Amino acid sequence: MTHPPEEPAGVLARLAQAGVQLDWLNDDQRQVLLDLSSDELALLLSIKARLDEVSPDVQAHSEIAGGALF
Repeated sequence: MTHPPEEPAGVLARLAQAGVQLDWLNDDQRQVLLDLSSDELALLLSIKARLDEVSPDVQAHSEIAGGALF
């Protein structure tokens, strides 16, 4: 069951707390994140946490790819 979206401030706070660089996003990208359902946000944060667990491997790729995801 999909839960309704969270309040915008809550979404941004949870993303920032997880280490997502929000200041690099343009307005349209920020809106996509704000429109996520609670389930989608939880999935995104779960994926971000898993990426952080292997951060040395991911960091090397982000330098090459420009850190397009996070």
